[in-house]
Amino acid sequence: MKTFISLVYVLAVLQSLVAGASIPRQLEKFPTTRRQLNTTQIQRELGSQVSNTTVIYGAEDSRYKNSTARWSDYARPRIQIVIEPGLVSDITYIVEYCNANSIEFLAINCGHGSTASLGSFNGIQINLTPFRDITIQPSGESAWFGGGVYDGQATRYLWDQGYVTTTGACNCVGMLGPGLGGGHGPLEGVYGLISDNFRQLNVVLANGTAITVNSTSHADLLWAMKGAGHNFGIVTSFELSIFPRGPDLWHYHNYIWRGSHLDAVFTAFNNFHGNGSTPVNMTVNFGGFQLNTSISTTDPIIWWTFAYRGSASEAEELLAPFNAIEAVVSESGDVPYPDVSFAQGNGETQFICQDNEVRITATAGLQVYNLTAEHLIYDGFKRRIVSNPVLAAGGGILHEGYSTEAVDNKNGDDSAYPFRADHHLMLVQLIIPPNDKSIEREAWKWAREVRDQWNAGQPGRPVNTYVNYANGYEPLETIYGHEPWRLERLRGLKRMYDPENRFRFYNPIVGGKGK
Repeated sequence: MKTFISLVYVLAVLQSLVAGASIPRQLEKFPTTRRQLNTTQIQRELGSQVSNTTVIYGAEDSRYKNSTARWSDYARPRIQIVIEPGLVSDITYIVEYCNANSIEFLAINCGHGSTASLGSFNGIQINLTPFRDITIQPSGESAWFGGGVYDGQATRYLWDQGYVTTTGACNCVGMLGPGLGGGHGPLEGVYGLISDNFRQLNVVLANGTAITVNSTSHADLLWAMKGAGHNFGIVTSFELSIFPRGPDLWHYHNYIWRGSHLDAVFTAFNNFHGNGSTPVNMTVNFGGFQLNTSISTTDPIIWWTFAYRGSASEAEELLAPFNAIEAVVSESGDVPYPDVSFAQGNGETQFICQDNEVRITATAGLQVYNLTAEHLIYDGFKRRIVSNPVLAAGGGILHEGYSTEAVDNKNGDDSAYPFRADHHLMLVQLIIPPNDKSIEREAWKWAREVRDQWNAGQPGRPVNTYVNYANGYEPLETIYGHEPWRLERLRGLKRMYDPENRFRFYNPIVGGKGK
């Protein structure tokens, strides 16, 4: 297990800046936050309006470093002041204060957002981490989650109470960051995306007004929150459907193959997934190319991990084609669902969850794997092992596959999430040394090359970008949908609920620069 996990880093989450139209007058931003905010002044002025358990501090405070740590150091937001509200009601006063003083504000949970648009932020960070309560409702069909709840916490708590719900696959990521952008995860084939299971959300709007959003109250906004929610408000809590936990044990199987087996591996995957007909209980698999010098100093390895909701015998019958491919490493086991993330390398203490790395990314959405494209991508990696070993050492080419039945069964027009026909999420993730512009330029060149090769391998399909994986330089319609009505509807809701464009720092639907 340890040998395999040391190889894996996966599931980058949450990046984007969007290209798009100029900002309509009613959506023009507030004046820029002044260069230097005064902590003492804000403590005095705002402190009298909020609860006495609210904490306000700046960079000189010992808590600042941890509270502003981010998963990616690329395009870091400039955080002058951190505020940790003592009560949910304090968030209204904080937003109103920022508006009155022309200060930008940014609500965060676990800090995994890494879109380039975050680099334009300069102001006050509102930490949602104090709000991590989970309350199962008497019906046993839903639970309320605080805005600061994260995946691993939710999965463990619900499992102990006899339930599961839809989360992302990486334990250290907040539930809302992915969820407001749709929210792929291990149980999507069984129950749908995270956002498909939103029942209602408590939201603080840009003017500080607190509202409840559900099918009978602000139903138009509920549509937008299911796929473009970062643009519309601060979610302080949300009610999500929960489900009986199912089998006591899940089966996992992890492999490492040499690159010489690339054709066999991806042919097996295309047969296995059947262009969207993956067996429902074969919930999630992911893997790809990376360098492991203990196996080869000249060729990337192919690593992969599978999670099955059920017994080993059922899983291994489905995995027989992969077992037939000679592997360098093949390990498997049975664990309770909360331990699956650790078995697949996605636990809070594992490599993928390390903060403060500079990560360069690019993404694509696919239906099937194109073997010609995969060969080109693999060969490009192999060349860089020789030509740019520093860059290659931090390279990872990720392929995610899910069972998608419950996602496919939803009416795509019922939410702002636009790409239900994408069965695979692709991600290039390149970890590079800080402050090295030469390496950064080469990293961007490589990331875009791989993205373009993936997209060229599916001629006739539009270029799609999962909003939570976007690097921030993609055209707006590739993130929020190619049908004109989708962006028209989102912009209309933006004029209604955020006319001053205060929520513009994560995947902005108006005002993105693009590149």
